[in-house]
Amino acid sequence: MKQLHHTEIENKQQSFPITIVCDAIRTPENIGMCFRISESFGVQKIYLHKTSPSIENRIVQKTARNTLNQIEHETYSDFTQIIKQLKAEENTIIGIEITDKSTSIQEFDFTKHEKIVLLLGSERNGIENINIVDKTVAIPMYGRNSSMNVIHSLSIALYEVTNQLTINNDQLHQ
Repeated sequence: MKQLHHTEIENKQQSFPITIVCDAIRTPENIGMCFRISESFGVQKIYLHKTSPSIENRIVQKTARNTLNQIEHETYSDFTQIIKQLKAEENTIIGIEITDKSTSIQEFDFTKHEKIVLLLGSERNGIENINIVDKTVAIPMYGRNSSMNVIHSLSIALYEVTNQLTINNDQLHQ
């Protein structure tokens, strides 16, 4: 067995109807990693709150590596307004958050939604207005801790969403 160098790997490049909204994420490393993981999973666009570190931030740039110019992004100032805009564009707004109405992420059928917005809450306070989302999904955890880093949650969510969409697409073309 030989471990491959990144120059020897050719990914199946694919884009998915997924948008990420970062609700007041303040850590530069998390913003950079949001770009890096989103690009890896074929996300179409990222919205950053105006108080989040900008893409000019040295730590954001270092963490994102070369992905800042590979994914469309925009800043917003009013959370409710951006969510209403995305809903008007026929997106389903899905908060990655533990609520009394959350569905386990493995049980949520992402294939029933044509355009998906994954909403990430701030590290401290979660999602600003949880009542404005269409659905919430939670990632089952088996340790004592009840939460994980926002980008780890995004990574798991993007894996589950793209896995479901890819499998569904493959089944439709058989």
